Amino acid sequence: MATLVTGGAGYIGSHTVVALHDAGRDPVILDDFSNASPRAVDAIRSLTRPDLPVIEGDAGDPDVLDGVFGEHRIDSVVHFAARKSVAESVSDPLGYYRSNLGSTIALAAVAIDRGVRRLVFSSSATVYGTASTLPVTEDSPTVPENPYGETKLMGERILADAAAASGMTAVMLRYFNPVGAHPSGLIGEDPAGEPANLVPRLMQVASGRRARLDVFGTDYSTVDGTAVRDYVHVMDLAEGHVAALDADIAPAGSRVYNLGTGSGTTVLQLLAAAAETLGADIPYEVAGRRPGDVEASWADCTRARDELGWQARRGLDEMLADHWNFARRHPDGYAR
Repeated sequence: MATLVTGGAGYIGSHTVVALHDAGRDPVILDDFSNASPRAVDAIRSLTRPDLPVIEGDAGDPDVLDGVFGEHRIDSVVHFAARKSVAESVSDPLGYYRSNLGSTIALAAVAIDRGVRRLVFSSSATVYGTASTLPVTEDSPTVPENPYGETKLMGERILADAAAASGMTAVMLRYFNPVGAHPSGLIGEDPAGEPANLVPRLMQVASGRRARLDVFGTDYSTVDGTAVRDYVHVMDLAEGHVAALDADIAPAGSRVYNLGTGSGTTVLQLLAAAAETLGADIPYEVAGRRPGDVEASWADCTRARDELGWQARRGLDEMLADHWNFARRHPDGYAR
């Protein structure tokens, strides 16, 4: 039996495909390559097997999904395929609702019809919005402050209702800020267009692709005025998805887990750590706050530790070193 990974050529998806293969599972990738490079497939196959199945198509298209399920014996699904920029979601909310919720509904319908027993959903800590208390637990209030976060929370609710009605189990993983790359340097983060996240922009400065980094907001109520995030290694996240597929969770149910390190890092603290790890200062300019950004967020991951047997094992230095290893090997992304 195989595990379908939608968005499996993307950043977190590609690392999860490798982790699934390493765990003895047979992953099948479905990706429309709207935010991923087809060249990533060669790297993934070099780390797994040369004939790993890859289908180009839209995870929100029922006909495409029927074809994938008809060709492969799929018994579980990991659903990454989604648009994921907070700022873009603020400017194009309808596009985000249409894409992210449409694909989740279509995928769940076909998966249930085909007898899939478990679906793992790529959710996000953005569902919490500005947390009233820190660290954030799975029972903290969910008050998204941007359309991207709303689509993730709505996706969780859709899948929870679908699981309760069908007998399928849905596992929602709310992960915090992924950083890093596979230690081989063969796969990593290569966003299409302008990167929305801090570390890929930082790496573009370090590799000479941009002159300086914009720091969005220095007037937050934090130790140095910059926003605080919980950065977690992408390989830790990938292993969390494997754990979610293997966990003993009751059928016809759903469960939510935070995936993070449990500690927060400010933007300026991250820049200092990057300068130490990369051996060079990162020039930056102060810019205004971005719409939809929250001040501080980091995770309580006790539930994932106790129920999934998972916890983050890699620290910030390793995250940055592995991210840089991929970036310096691919100064123009997967294009080279």
